Amino acid sequence: MNLIIDIGNTLTKVAVFQNDGLLYRCSFERELFLEKIEKIFQDYPETKAAILSSVVKSTKKEEDFLKKHISLCVLSPDLKLPFSNAYATPETLGKDRIALIAGAVKKYPKKNVLVVDAGTCVTYDLKTGNETYLGGAISPGLDMRFKAMHKFTGKLPLVKRTEDVKSVGNSTESSLQSGGINGLAYEIDTFIERYSIEYKYLTVILTGGDMQFLCKQLKNSIFANPILLLEGLNYILEFNKTQ
Repeated sequence: MNLIIDIGNTLTKVAVFQNDGLLYRCSFERELFLEKIEKIFQDYPETKAAILSSVVKSTKKEEDFLKKHISLCVLSPDLKLPFSNAYATPETLGKDRIALIAGAVKKYPKKNVLVVDAGTCVTYDLKTGNETYLGGAISPGLDMRFKAMHKFTGKLPLVKRTEDVKSVGNSTESSLQSGGINGLAYEIDTFIERYSIEYKYLTVILTGGDMQFLCKQLKNSIFANPILLLEGLNYILEFNKTQ
């Protein structure tokens, strides 16, 4: 069994895999790390290996704790990956993007794949059928768009998302919602259409915290996968076991 750990700025996401099968997953605040991981070790005593991915600067406490209990792999630019990386600055490539492409390689081998991760920012990541990662794009996420329009203007209010978004807003609130929500949906659809012209038979995966909300707004055919990042980390761990 594998223990998959993704430490984010706000929450830590954890999963247990048996080969490719997800047995358990949860998320919690970082200060609960030792307590939660101890419980997982008790509930899944056959867990033998772990991979740790983190966007925070220091994870020494967590790493030292894990190394006492389990074989640990830490995601870094030097780790062997199951794809070729053509990114011009691989040392700056986000660990979440690395994991997502690994997940795409595992789920859709030998296919052109675009992964759209809709979270705080929206990332677009493209891998080709020969398993080469090319790069993509990064743009503001939905909440960031709403906050920016409020913060950098004198009078525009901070609005909340709505599923009943209008194409033509008939108030300041609904106009902001239309611009934020429809604007992001149009952006995603346009990226998909643009990449599809150059990369034939393109498979598109949508993941991230805003996945379910945006699924309803998009016109293009996509595969929604809320655990692609965790699956990608599990695949990287398995890949490094054989190296």
